[in-house]
Amino acid sequence: MELDPELVSNIHKLGGTVLGSSRGPQDPKVMVDYLCSIGVNMLFCVGGDGTQRGAHTIAQEALRQGAPLAVVGVAKTIDNDIHFVQRSFGFATALEKAREVLDGAHVEAKCAPNGLSIVKLMGRNAGFIAAGATIASQEVNCTLIPELPFEVDGPEGLLAFLKKRILRKAHAVLVVAEGAGQDLFESARDAQDASGNQKLYDVGLFLRDRIREYFEGEGVPIAIKYFDPSYIIRSVPANSADSVLCDQMARMAVHAAVAGKTDLLIGHLHNYFVHVPIPAAVRSKKRLNPEGDLWMAVIATTGQPARLGGLGQPLRALEDTGEGKVGGSEF
Repeated sequence: MELDPELVSNIHKLGGTVLGSSRGPQDPKVMVDYLCSIGVNMLFCVGGDGTQRGAHTIAQEALRQGAPLAVVGVAKTIDNDIHFVQRSFGFATALEKAREVLDGAHVEAKCAPNGLSIVKLMGRNAGFIAAGATIASQEVNCTLIPELPFEVDGPEGLLAFLKKRILRKAHAVLVVAEGAGQDLFESARDAQDASGNQKLYDVGLFLRDRIREYFEGEGVPIAIKYFDPSYIIRSVPANSADSVLCDQMARMAVHAAVAGKTDLLIGHLHNYFVHVPIPAAVRSKKRLNPEGDLWMAVIATTGQPARLGGLGQPLRALEDTGEGKVGGSEF
């Protein structure tokens, strides 16, 4: 598809992708041979860590062939989980739309006796969307993220906490990131998608059913409203903050490619745009720091107890896997 001026004149007003997307793998030799055959010498790879790993593979194949091809990445992921990128393109829009959902979920919870709204947000490995939307909304009573384990049962577990909240306030809002609580399932899931990502259990539906069963057993009536706005949030057009960031990253990417640089990602740290070697950016997922200011703000907002990731929670050592604090893990 040729991206001529007529085709792209209003592209910034659209969500999603006009080109379509798929999960790999594809043969990098075929890609490089085709790009060279049509005279392309600059390739811009816009996407998350999977896209950037693919960009690195293409760049390495071009170097192996001696092909004059500059490969430059632009971080576009609503999960905000790429190292050395303080805020990735798409994240601000995701927060804005997620906040709208949380505000609506709060209204729905208050509109029914003992109303409980459960909202599942995207975040396979990192809880940035769940945490950021919780702080922006200020209407959430408990937030669960992949970085911290949590207990469901027991006197300090999620079920007991929700019961106390419902009996005291007659409504509650629970936010769970899609990658949270995977350790709760009986067996590890080895299934992977075409790009090698682990397929996750649906923690949102699991918690919904467990909560309903628990409250029935306790003889406490409850009205559960379940929200899964994941793809709606991901598909909307960029807001002003993301539009400005995208424009800045795009121009920096073009400057890098025209200068003949390759196998790099445009990062953003401490208010500076920087060139990051792609292997350094994607060596692991950037994750929320459970001891950082962002998570402390979530705890201050929700007031959730220690067994649900609150103060006093025994922290999982993210540093052992090379994840967490490297490259500025807060936004």
